[in-house]
Amino acid sequence: MSLRLLSLFASLLLFANFAFAQGATVAVAANMKDAFSEIAGAFKATGKSELRIVYGSSGNFTAQIMNGAPFNLLIAADEYFPLELYKNGKTINEGVVYAIGKLALIAKTSAGIQLVNSKAEVSRVIMKANKIAIAKPELAPYGKAAMEYLKAEGLWDLAKNKLVYADNIGVATTYVVSGAADIGFTALSLVKSSGVAKETNFILVDSKLYSPIQQRMVLIKDAPQEAQDLYQFMQGPQAKSILRKYGFTTPTALN
Repeated sequence: MSLRLLSLFASLLLFANFAFAQGATVAVAANMKDAFSEIAGAFKATGKSELRIVYGSSGNFTAQIMNGAPFNLLIAADEYFPLELYKNGKTINEGVVYAIGKLALIAKTSAGIQLVNSKAEVSRVIMKANKIAIAKPELAPYGKAAMEYLKAEGLWDLAKNKLVYADNIGVATTYVVSGAADIGFTALSLVKSSGVAKETNFILVDSKLYSPIQQRMVLIKDAPQEAQDLYQFMQGPQAKSILRKYGFTTPTALN
């Protein structure tokens, strides 16, 4: 079955699941899971109705929306995919950048790997590792950033045959936490979650070695009021405070 048909089939399944859902249906990038869970709780506390939230990769969500999946708001992990939806007439406008993410390298602590922030040490760890978790670069912005970093540091040839690809950054992180991979690339926002922090140690990747991860959100056309309210809430001080807590930078002037 072709990728296009698979994507269409996935969209039809989503439509069947959400057709009778009340309120807004929100597609949220996997790197936002813990942060957005807290934001959604704060949003609901203002008296808003329950949200229908789905976590996954920005690339998959974009393909599903293009095929008619009934999402009302895309909270993505980059700018490319939201802007593709805008160019194809699916959104009300270009949306806004709500956060800037950071890439981290994590290791399973119980495996005896302690990360040190130097190229020589990262090279040594890569040589020692059997498997390295990474999100698929064509679907997940943090996977793309990890690939850019490895190539910029001259580590790609050392790592490429050990890479284990996941559909989104949340799954890639789980590979390391579960021990399925020795090390992996993830979002700092996921490192901040208690479950990941308890099982791993990490270093921040030099942000000069990958393209800035500017995370954009867009409202899909005909979005209900709940989605519009959440879109505004995401730009407010309470949501920004939560985002910073999880390691994001929040732009002073969203664009």
